[in-house]
Amino acid sequence: QVQLVESGGGSVQAGGSLRLSCAASVDTYHCMGWFRQAPGKEREGVAAIDISDSGTHYGDAVKGRFTISQDNAKNMLYLQMNSLKPEDTAMYYCAADPVRYGAYCRTAAPFYRHWGQGTQVSVSY
Repeated sequence: QVQLVESGGGSVQAGGSLRLSCAASVDTYHCMGWFRQAPGKEREGVAAIDISDSGTHYGDAVKGRFTISQDNAKNMLYLQMNSLKPEDTAMYYCAADPVRYGAYCRTAAPFYRHWGQGTQVSVSY
């Protein structure tokens, strides 16, 4: 059974930083990503990484502020979030898929079959 377990969420003031972690139970993924969903809004792609070459892609809302990274030896995925804004408040989900559809790993939810339970991030003024 594939498992993805997120951690690191919490409450922070605007301008602050958080680092999210995702522990994966297997090491057979090709693409991994972070997504978020705020109440009443659709799930949004935050960042994606190609496990084979560490190629990354980011959603426009977080470019320059968030960094996705991996530790293959530990089967871990990370999301460093800096300069946080109140609009970053959401449940953050780790996702993974053993297939890369196209030339790069996408920041779109339909391309990921495995999901974690999420970790809440709240940013206040």
